[in-house]
This record gives sequence, structure tokens and C-alpha cells, in this order.
Amino acid sequence: MQTDTLRKPDWLKIKLNTNDNFRYLKRLMREERLNTVCEEARCPNIHECWGEHKTATFMILGDTCTRRCRFCAVKTGLPGAVDRGEPGRVAESVRKMALRHVVITMVNRDDLKDGGAAIVAETVRAIRDEARDCTVEVLTSDFLGDRDAVTTVMDSKPAIMSHNLETVRRLTRQVRSRSDYDRSLQVLALAREIDPESVTKSSLMLGLGETEEEVEEAMDDLLHHGVAILNLGQYLQPSRTHLPVQRYWNPEDFDRLRETALTKGFTHCDSGPLVRSSYHAGSGYEEYRRKVHPLYRRGN
Repeated sequence: MQTDTLRKPDWLKIKLNTNDNFRYLKRLMREERLNTVCEEARCPNIHECWGEHKTATFMILGDTCTRRCRFCAVKTGLPGAVDRGEPGRVAESVRKMALRHVVITMVNRDDLKDGGAAIVAETVRAIRDEARDCTVEVLTSDFLGDRDAVTTVMDSKPAIMSHNLETVRRLTRQVRSRSDYDRSLQVLALAREIDPESVTKSSLMLGLGETEEEVEEAMDDLLHHGVAILNLGQYLQPSRTHLPVQRYWNPEDFDRLRETALTKGFTHCDSGPLVRSSYHAGSGYEEYRRKVHPLYRRGN
């Protein structure tokens, strides 16, 4: 059994880039008292996204999650009070960064009646007011399957509604705290039911002990529930207290799985060892639009 205590393969080497863009974004996040999943979840792409592409994924509703998933580096515990000024500060930062596409993710807030849905919706609307040319993607919790909460988010009309399945059915209970495989699928289907014109997206981590057949079954389940965009990436153990890596899938494996996903019917699939939920999210959305609307041009 392979674990993360073994040397990582060469294809997982990360390029560091602490240039002016990187330093600017880091300073902006501190000045606006904002959190990013890039930092909190120890994303391996932070130097590429911040340093080369000047993009970031904002994490709202605090930095403390009410769930303790065994793959995630975000801290857990009892969150603080909801910051009602956060949507405005996020929107102002998006305007300052001149972003064309932004991803808004969140910690689980099972302590709140609506799971934090109202703040997510307020953030989407605030960004639309401040940066009209910026498309907004939300990456949400499952809101414990609450229809009203999902409706609140969908009524704000995000460009993409994303919720991560994370792993295959067999491993869900072991990997995801207080989460349910079928409930996640139902939330994605519910988003499409509420807004049939919406685009839904999900992601899977590989390397936790799943088989290729189980990954394909998860693909089929996501397609059956209306998901159009899929991301596949390699799980990396954040610390020794988290689940160990069982397998390093190689780049050829990810290429093969991408072709499988597209053949099965996904409109777009990013698949690679360092791919994460919001990796190249903007270009992925652009490709989706071009495939679905052949006459689409950015800005129309």
C-alpha cells in the first residue's frame, strides 16, 4: 500500500512563483480580510494561479468548517459570527483584480439555518453589481440537502453551480464527514430542477483507493443527475493526520479518464494530477459555452 510518506512522482513537482502578482494578491486578501481556498486548503496550484494568471478562489463564511473531512486541510470547529460585510469586500476585490471569471467557495456552515446560502447569494449579486463583465461560479456545500437553501443560491443566477462529489460511493463515508453520496447527487439535480438553464459541475479526487470502474460509475451517476462539467485530480495528503494516498495516478491515466468522461457525455473535463475544483475555471467555462452555443463570443 502506497502512502504519502513515499516520494512523490516527478509529475507532482510544483513550480514556485512569488512574483509581483503573487505578492499583490496576498496583500489584497489581507487588506480586505478575506480568505481563499487556495491558502486554506493548501492548493498546489496557488503559485501558478496567483503568480501567472492573477486569479484566486474566494472562500466565504469564515475559515472554520463545521465538518471534519479526512482529506481536507481547512480547519474545523465552531465558526464565528457571519460577516455581513464580506460580500461587498469580495466584490470590491474582484473589481480591483479585473477578473473575468471568479469562483466563490465556502466552508460548511451546518450551524446556520440556511447553511450560509443567503451570504453566497449576496456575494454573487454584489459581484454582478461591481463587476458586470465577470462571470461567477459558486462551489457550495450540500446544505444538508435543504431545497430552500439551494433555491436561494440558484435565484442569484450564478454562471456555474458546483458541488463536489469528491470520491466514489464506496469511500464516501470514510472520506467525507457528515456527507452523503446520494445527497450530493440530489443537490446537483435540484439545482438543475430549480433553474433548467443552469450549468452544474463536480469534481473527484483520485488516489484514495478507488478503482477505475468505480470512477466511471461516479461519472455515470453525475451525468444521470445533469452534471455537464467534471474535474479530476490527484489527492495529496495535507498532513500525517489526514488520509494517506493509496495510489498516484499518472498523467496517462488522467488523459484516459478525460477521454472517457467526454465520450460518456460530459461537455467539458479537466483531468490531471494537479487539477482542482476551480483549476482554470474561467477557460473551462469558455470552452463549455463554445461547445453548447457555437455562435458564442466572449462579451455577448
